[in-house]
Amino acid sequence: MATELVHIGFGSVIAVNRAFAFLALNQQPIKRFIREAREKGLLVDATRGRKAKTAILFDTGHIILAAVTAETIAHRLATVSMPSEEKVDLGSICPEP
Repeated sequence: MATELVHIGFGSVIAVNRAFAFLALNQQPIKRFIREAREKGLLVDATRGRKAKTAILFDTGHIILAAVTAETIAHRLATVSMPSEEKVDLGSICPEP
């Protein structure tokens, strides 16, 4: 199984196959969950000082804070997951005699 990486802003990438939730930070239970992760040493802040907009939960119990929205990350994930449909004109490579 290949590891898919997705850019979450400011030069940071995550392994999507280990992430299981992208959550907005506008609810109190999520803020409480982040506070508990910070106390346990399981919080990674990838915002570079900007306002955190998304909490990414991992199967290891770690949480990464990102400065981009969950919708943006989901769009990037969908873009990365789509197979490339690159068409090659064989006539230009191997011309008929």
